[in-house]
Amino acid sequence: MPVNVLFSARPELWPVYEPLLSDGLTNAGVDAAIGTQMDPDQVDYVVYAPNGGLLDFTPYSRLKAVLSLWAGVESIADNATLTVPLARMVDFGLTQGMTEWVVGHVLRYHLGMDRHITVQDGTWTPEAPPLAPERTVCILGLGMLGEASARALAVLGFNVTGWSRSPKDIPGVTCLHGEDGLRAALTTAEIVVLLLPDTPATENLLNAETLALLPKGACLINPGRGPLIDDSALLDALNAGQIGHATLDVFRVEPLPIDHPYWAHPNVTVTPHIASETRPVTAAQVIVENIRRGEAGEPYLHLVDRALGY
Repeated sequence: MPVNVLFSARPELWPVYEPLLSDGLTNAGVDAAIGTQMDPDQVDYVVYAPNGGLLDFTPYSRLKAVLSLWAGVESIADNATLTVPLARMVDFGLTQGMTEWVVGHVLRYHLGMDRHITVQDGTWTPEAPPLAPERTVCILGLGMLGEASARALAVLGFNVTGWSRSPKDIPGVTCLHGEDGLRAALTTAEIVVLLLPDTPATENLLNAETLALLPKGACLINPGRGPLIDDSALLDALNAGQIGHATLDVFRVEPLPIDHPYWAHPNVTVTPHIASETRPVTAAQVIVENIRRGEAGEPYLHLVDRALGY
């Protein structure tokens, strides 16, 4: 009997993923039927995206696992109807894309590139930037994406501090954790990168109090989650010069409303949630591997800790 795999994501993604998943499962030796419409009580696995419309998992009586196409699972982790294993998306394409985006924007701030790109007024000011070892970059969040970004920046020579809720050990990175570690990390951070999940414990992690810990004029980069930042506190810090500039890729409401103050603020760069995207080719490989593992009785990859929310 074939394994039944329900694809529950945006309809326009189905023609892209269908051949990748079908061929991948065949090559993995898994006899599978894949579709966008199936009787719930016949479904073994759900390939899932929150915008696919599936909210109630109660009818899926033989479901073995839900395999997310998204790295963020905050919208499903607390779903009481989901009682089977939930795996989030961790794949090479997502990690590589985020690392490139983070490194690019850190270098933009480090080198002061905006000054020469946006200001061409004939003023000759030969001021060389400091070298990377003279610049402290703080990565808040040392999961897969945060660790990859921290390692890449450390290879470039930056003084990298990483913070996480639990202890981590990453070569070339000063790893801190806990409340005291957060304060220590922020007090030296000239550039801060947010790569934390959205959980009750991380909401408004950067607020008036924690923003005030940063060196005056520090730069902020957020490709993580919108609710990590208290927006009103950030705008106040920008207006006061406590924060020199912020590059924001994620927001509480997306698309960001056209009348939001971030759009018009001279010291804010808005990017439309493009820091990293799930790449179908590599994402399909991760999904296929988890289905193969499930059928072979092996542990799933990238399981979500439902208590923590990530």
